[in-house]
Amino acid sequence: MFILASNSPRRKELITEHITSDFLIIPSNANEIYDESKSIEENITSFSYLKGYSVLKNHPLDTVISADTMVVFNNKVYGKPKDIEDAKRMLAEFSNNEHMVLTSYHIFYQDKIIHKVVKSYVKFKLLTPEFIEEYTTSLSPLDKAGSYGIQDSFMKDKIEYYKGSLSNIIGLPVEDIKKDLAALKIFDF
Repeated sequence: MFILASNSPRRKELITEHITSDFLIIPSNANEIYDESKSIEENITSFSYLKGYSVLKNHPLDTVISADTMVVFNNKVYGKPKDIEDAKRMLAEFSNNEHMVLTSYHIFYQDKIIHKVVKSYVKFKLLTPEFIEEYTTSLSPLDKAGSYGIQDSFMKDKIEYYKGSLSNIIGLPVEDIKKDLAALKIFDF
């Protein structure tokens, strides 16, 4: 069986749309504690691994995919906002600036582990205080790293550009994952 070790609705949609509709969702119970002594990449890799491994322990014969996404601006990590005010602060900082979106993923299959970190970049146009107020009032930003969803209708006119994988920015780099799953002969795309 193919298992997604995540409760993310966006990852579920991406897997269903691009990979398979025949999979289980088993959220991880891994404890994610950011270690300041490690790099951002080391932390995100550790979180992704721990999520996948915590599910794999109970499903050793299945294929498990796990991921973690972080938004980075000026060497600072932006996770999910604590509340609306935190979301407003993040969006104001991103306004008229480029930031990086990193997703680390792991595929656990038989005795193999495939791991990658995928980087994409997003530049926002100027985000007015009125826009930020309206967007955060919609509550959409509250469950997203960096306080936004590039796929949200609110954001359509607010992105100056993005570079790299759009699906990575949404939460799962499906292009890379499909290549890895095909190389493992799990799926034939």
